[in-house]
Amino acid sequence: MRVSYERLPRPRSRGESGGARLNFLFVIAFIALVGYAVYQYAPVAYNAFKFKDYMQETVNRAVYPPGQTVEWVESQLRAAGREYDLPPETKINVQNVEGQIVARVQWMRPVEMPGFLYEYQFDHTAKSSGFINPK
Repeated sequence: MRVSYERLPRPRSRGESGGARLNFLFVIAFIALVGYAVYQYAPVAYNAFKFKDYMQETVNRAVYPPGQTVEWVESQLRAAGREYDLPPETKINVQNVEGQIVARVQWMRPVEMPGFLYEYQFDHTAKSSGFINPK
């Protein structure tokens, strides 16, 4: 007598039908929401990161060679605002504090997330690395 080891299909229970398919849809929906949030947030955060570097570079260039004014630094930062996609109501404050050029830039940009509106707050201060020699 020969014994067959084939598995016979077992009848499905009530709670089993479509469970994996539903979980798959939940995972796909979650991945889509996270992807959309990253798609909205990443460009704003990346431009802010690049602008911080530009701020530091600008205040350092203002110190060497001596002679650049705080007005020059402010005009450079305002002109770069278009390139780094800064909002028009950006606050730029540049001062000469104890021989260093200090630039503070503040702005807020709304970022649309799934289900709510996130307000990205940018507030960065860049100080020149060297001292101005008063003559």
